[in-house]
Amino acid sequence: MTSTAPETQRGHDAGDAPGEEPTSWQRRLRRFGHVPRPETSLRDRLDPPYTRPGRQVWSVLAIPPHVADRLVRWSGWGGPLLVTLVAGVLRFWRLDQPHAVIFDETYYAKDAWALVNQGYEGAWPKDVDKQILNDPSSVPVPADPGYVVHPPVGKWIIGFGEQLFGFTPFGWRFMVAVLGTLSVLLLCRIGRRLFRSTFLGCLAGLLLAVDGLHFVMSRTALLDLIVMFFVLAAFGCLVADRDHVRRRLAAALPVDGEGVLRPDARIAETLRLGWRPWRLAAGVLLGLAFATKWNGLYVLAAFGLMTVLWDVGARRTAGAVHPYRAVLRRDLVPAFFSTVPVAIVTYVVSWTGWIVTDKGYYRNWAATEGKGSSWSWLLPDWLRSLWHYENQVYDFHVGLTSGHTYESNPWSWLVLGRPVSYFYEEQTGCTQSTTGKCASEVLAIGTPLLWWLACFALAYVVWRWFFRRDWRAGAIACGVAAGWLPWFFYQERTIFLFYAVVFVPFLCLAVTMMLGAVIGPAAGTGTRAELGLPENDPTGERRRTLGAIAVGVLVLLIVWNFIYFWPLYTGTQIPEDLWRDRMWLDTWV
Repeated sequence: MTSTAPETQRGHDAGDAPGEEPTSWQRRLRRFGHVPRPETSLRDRLDPPYTRPGRQVWSVLAIPPHVADRLVRWSGWGGPLLVTLVAGVLRFWRLDQPHAVIFDETYYAKDAWALVNQGYEGAWPKDVDKQILNDPSSVPVPADPGYVVHPPVGKWIIGFGEQLFGFTPFGWRFMVAVLGTLSVLLLCRIGRRLFRSTFLGCLAGLLLAVDGLHFVMSRTALLDLIVMFFVLAAFGCLVADRDHVRRRLAAALPVDGEGVLRPDARIAETLRLGWRPWRLAAGVLLGLAFATKWNGLYVLAAFGLMTVLWDVGARRTAGAVHPYRAVLRRDLVPAFFSTVPVAIVTYVVSWTGWIVTDKGYYRNWAATEGKGSSWSWLLPDWLRSLWHYENQVYDFHVGLTSGHTYESNPWSWLVLGRPVSYFYEEQTGCTQSTTGKCASEVLAIGTPLLWWLACFALAYVVWRWFFRRDWRAGAIACGVAAGWLPWFFYQERTIFLFYAVVFVPFLCLAVTMMLGAVIGPAAGTGTRAELGLPENDPTGERRRTLGAIAVGVLVLLIVWNFIYFWPLYTGTQIPEDLWRDRMWLDTWV
């Protein structure tokens, strides 16, 4: 296989301009053998081609050319599906273990069961978890409404799994495991489109498949993994929309007598980009993220700004003299209405069960305590009741400052300063341990080597975005920032490391981008010529071989690290000695 280094695509979104004549000093340097860097064609800048594996790979494997071409065609889906299969097997293996209600499953599993049975969350009695585990059929759904502090979409999804497989640990974890598995497939395809390389796309998906935090969250009935799925899917839709827009611009630009695509300021500034279903789909998905947990609202704002800047870059690349003015006139209003109002409508629709049942918590507030409001003549009672409910929930969230054993500050998340123990059980009389004890734990912690490598990868991504104007680096940084930075505004609030699962896919993309740079550009792809390097350079091939070996070693170490921590991800019983060996930092205990 070959990979596409980050140099394969120039980041023209932040500063695209038609090719300029070389300066006088560049012309003088040609006398001394200086080879100017060739400009990428306008067509390739608007719609870069995908990388194809070099013939050397197939010759080493003794695969005939016609078979190799067929494998390349199939690899775009075959590779991601294979990685997804591995991720699915890992996530569904003994999904019902531990047979317990772990951490916040005590809220979401029961609320989900009430939602799918009566349309609103109920007020469950205390200490009912053991009865649910022993005989769920003997536990009635409480008719009294329960006060909940998160929107309903994630609980509807969890409840669908319970409808299929019962009110059991497997049932309430099933749909989360499905979304966790599908998110690996999404990342493979998004990475492939982002880097124009099937290999790098599959590498990004593989890193996500073996990340410990994503793995644990895929096997636990909490809401954050569901938010992550919708955020990642929305990001994929926006990347697809970006490609669609740039292809449309390329199709509209003139071609000269030699068949070369030329920029045109009039077309670039006045062309209407038409129906954009991918961006509309992103609006729905971001609304579903927001309707699962409120932190999806920050992602909506960040992604909305990102897609507008992508339009600016596309029009600038096509030749627009005033790209910001063109986007303001042609694109800004459609961009707003295809995301923000769509997301808000999606959010409101997600409360349908609460609205139509007329029995949810605060459902009749407008007709009782809120009667006589100045807005009563304009807004229906259900909407005023919902607005009051949302205000109460917001006050709860910002005022949640009670201490917790496993709370952590977002400054420490990237280095895994304080993971969260979802489940811990100690057994005595364990003859395999020198202490006579064995331990079973489910620890929500990322694969350490992957996360620590991601710290360097993020620095590389920020550098590449700022100094090389690489749009892909900017997109990855935006995904991380949207999922991470908002929590710094709530540092007094009780928050946890597992909230970071929302931006884990973007950490994997950052690591993949850095590893692609380590490997370097492939010969025969046009990339070496773009960099001013000879196509048949033995030194370059040796450097690429060494880079591939280094990347292979790093990936194998990450996989080994995931396997090493496997007992802590799955609640497998191990001697206490081995458990303590895995507590690499004192703050992990």
